[in-house]
Amino acid sequence: MSTNKPGKQATKGNKQIVEENVATLKFYRNMACGSTVANLIVNCIFFEPFAALQVVMSLLTIAMHVGSYYFMAMMSKPKYSDTGSILDSGNDLNIEGGIAEHVKDIVILTAGTQLLSLFSDYFWLLLLLGPLRAGWLLWKSVIQPWLLQKEEQEQAPAAGKKKADRKIKRVVR
Repeated sequence: MSTNKPGKQATKGNKQIVEENVATLKFYRNMACGSTVANLIVNCIFFEPFAALQVVMSLLTIAMHVGSYYFMAMMSKPKYSDTGSILDSGNDLNIEGGIAEHVKDIVILTAGTQLLSLFSDYFWLLLLLGPLRAGWLLWKSVIQPWLLQKEEQEQAPAAGKKKADRKIKRVVR
């Protein structure tokens, strides 16, 4: 990593971004596969393997893992030139505050829920935290700023009217 000035965040090169993206994808793929395999094996050995709830929830979590993995893989896919040099490294999966951070949270939530559901079926309810978090993020980043902007626009003409009234009073005196 190189820095130009002290206190400034170092920038990463394309090659380093590609290498870190590959490592990140591998880590989250292994997490998803490990929790899914553990869930399926334990359910087949100790519990009734084809209970409706287990089948539906297993299919749902597998779909969430596959969708999350392919989303991260597509957004981080690098573009190479004919000579093999990197033209575009794709999106950095490890950047703070990026969309990939939220997708990684989905994988972690799903994997944890799969493993906790081995103790009780009520842990499947933890998957409801995903839509709740999405709603919270939507509120914080879209709805609330929009409402505050609308409120500020309504207050601005009132302040302008007061200023105009003061000017009129000065002229009249």
